[in-house]
Amino acid sequence: MILAYPEQFIAPMRLDLTKYGLEEARTPADVDRLLGPGSGTVLMVTNSICGCAAGRARPAVGVALRHHNVPDKAATVFAGGDDAAVARLRAILSDYPPSSPSMALFQDGQPVWVLHRRDIEQRDASQIAKLMMAAFDQHCAKVAPRS
Repeated sequence: MILAYPEQFIAPMRLDLTKYGLEEARTPADVDRLLGPGSGTVLMVTNSICGCAAGRARPAVGVALRHHNVPDKAATVFAGGDDAAVARLRAILSDYPPSSPSMALFQDGQPVWVLHRRDIEQRDASQIAKLMMAAFDQHCAKVAPRS
């Protein structure tokens, strides 16, 4: 049995992504709804309690989602918090090794780009954001609202 982290510990880390407009996928049904047929482009971020999520992955998401091309939707699951949702996402990504943190870009429910923890650990937030923006340019047509 996997024990989840206490919610009071991970709530601020959840907020680090939801403040950028990411929807929380807390259940397998949420994951299926977000990645179902006709879902368009969806960025799914597997959030984590680790330092590379805090200092690299989450800040990179905030930068990348200000890019001129962005996915139709962006959502997050929390490893160690949303265990069933994470398991469902990992089942969908079964061709890729499990990783947290990680990011995956889907097009109509199919993964088209994945960034693993090992790729995140080797880069700073701006480098990760550039990789994300390149994936958005390749796979997304939605123009971000100007703020």
